[in-house]
Amino acid sequence: MRNRRLCLAVATLFVSLFLAHVPGGPGAHGSPDSAIRLATTTSTDNTGLLGLLLPPFTARYGVEVQVIAVGTGAAIALAEKGDVDVILVHDRVSEDAFIEKGFGVNPREVMHNDFVIVGPSSDPAGIMGLRDASAALGKIAARRSLFVSRGDESGTHKKEKRLWHSAGVRPEGGWYWSAGQGMGAVLVMADEKRAYTLTDRGTYLAFKKKMDLSVLVEGDARLFNPYRIIAVNPALHPHVKYVEVMALIGWLTSREGQELIANFKIDDETLFFPDAIAPGRTGD
Repeated sequence: MRNRRLCLAVATLFVSLFLAHVPGGPGAHGSPDSAIRLATTTSTDNTGLLGLLLPPFTARYGVEVQVIAVGTGAAIALAEKGDVDVILVHDRVSEDAFIEKGFGVNPREVMHNDFVIVGPSSDPAGIMGLRDASAALGKIAARRSLFVSRGDESGTHKKEKRLWHSAGVRPEGGWYWSAGQGMGAVLVMADEKRAYTLTDRGTYLAFKKKMDLSVLVEGDARLFNPYRIIAVNPALHPHVKYVEVMALIGWLTSREGQELIANFKIDDETLFFPDAIAPGRTGD
């Protein structure tokens, strides 16, 4: 582990030094040639996390980051076509397939939170307190209680579909709404319709004060929600800004970047937990 951390530190240092001597490095602030395109989830955008993490990176490296906030499926599709330089997403099955097909390189763990099932406090399906997310969805289906789905092949939607499959339910009918929207919009819709939905906890906390939805189901191990950053393979798409991307990966997984993630809170509640550096780990 010590050797691995040393290698990563050396690689990050190399990228930093290289950036200092290439167009788009420090001193080229705001240059269009220095901008990199990051496709990421609506959860990282809706919560305000990127607004905290990206400005210090740009100030240090002179590399602007253009954010495209979509679902994980759309982010990966953009990356496969070479339309973005890097992705920050949260569906491990899709990510692994993306890497195995050769489209992505240098994946790094960044952070995690968890998914929760939220709904009206009146809880017409009677799922409050359940620790089995699939069983909770089964009860929602049995009662035909209104459920709003992302319906956009995002990481959240893919997780939801796996939970329905595990419950032995094919969700369809008037009680099941497929929104085709980002997480924030779906939470607003669920609140207006007094419906249930699956959400990442971070986005829920960011919208909590604007809604009257309660966390009803949490704690199932299947609701674990890790985020990973992956560079687009420059061997397949030579135009991608690989060196600048590696600087961004180094920044997000550095001690400073990880501390910013750990300290990002709303009403003293942590939205994301850093994964690149374990809490309390020293630099030995």
